Amino acid sequence: MKNTLMKSIPSQCFLGEGPLWIAELGSFFWVDIEKGNLHRYHLASEKLEIRHFPHYLAVVLQGQNGKLILGLDRKLVRYDWDSEEMEELCEVEANESLHRFNDGKVDPYGRIWIGTLSTKFTQGAGSLYRIDSALKPEVQLKNLTISNGMAWTEDQETFYFIDTPTRKIQEYSFAPETGEIEFRRNAIEIPEDLGFPDGMCIDQEGMVWVAYYGGSGVYRWDPNTGQLLDKIDLPVPHVTSCCFGGENLDLMLITSAQENMSEDDLGNYPQSGDVFLVKVEVRGFEPNRASL
Repeated sequence: MKNTLMKSIPSQCFLGEGPLWIAELGSFFWVDIEKGNLHRYHLASEKLEIRHFPHYLAVVLQGQNGKLILGLDRKLVRYDWDSEEMEELCEVEANESLHRFNDGKVDPYGRIWIGTLSTKFTQGAGSLYRIDSALKPEVQLKNLTISNGMAWTEDQETFYFIDTPTRKIQEYSFAPETGEIEFRRNAIEIPEDLGFPDGMCIDQEGMVWVAYYGGSGVYRWDPNTGQLLDKIDLPVPHVTSCCFGGENLDLMLITSAQENMSEDDLGNYPQSGDVFLVKVEVRGFEPNRASL
């Protein structure tokens, strides 16, 4: 498959993550978790705007009525880009001061799925929560270390999930109406030399694209067979997440990080922390909008 690197967007994130396409705004969003920065890139004008929050900013999602849903530390908030007004919605693990949110996505019914981790990366300290319009977080998975990538199949019957240190893409059955999941199998087991699986998205052919921390790219896998199909090579070691966007949903925005890199490393890979826009030969899906 021919994938064409269109451009890099200099954002120099310490820990770029959580890319999101919002078609109505013609814009990609992403976060720098450690710096607390929210980035907005308007595709047509190539205008980049940055907003700062004095928190860990792990997640940006599309909400109702033009609002954004942000994951700040361990709280979900509703944010209005234009007015900059913010409304707190709910909190998880309030007594765990070392914990923060990590990756989050919205399921086909508008429920938010969002994980936690310890900033000390304590094994088994994190959980995966499901949050609907009642704003009562419900634990779906426990004993996670780095709760990360998520994706749902088009038929809404399967949910894929990554707990990064396991180097596995786990497959769960998914009940759309209730949001209940049940473990089926490990769909893909990642060889150690490829790095650690991080963020993930799914294309219209049902193949999953996974960003590899320490793996210098995004890999396309067939979750039905476990076969590696393709790779987008990037000039940075720590690739963190990816999403489809653009008018035809055939552009992929890919985030990266400077985290865990020495001065020499950064000299060798100066684009670390930037965002990359790649034209791919398959299409993805528009992200689901939260019911909040």
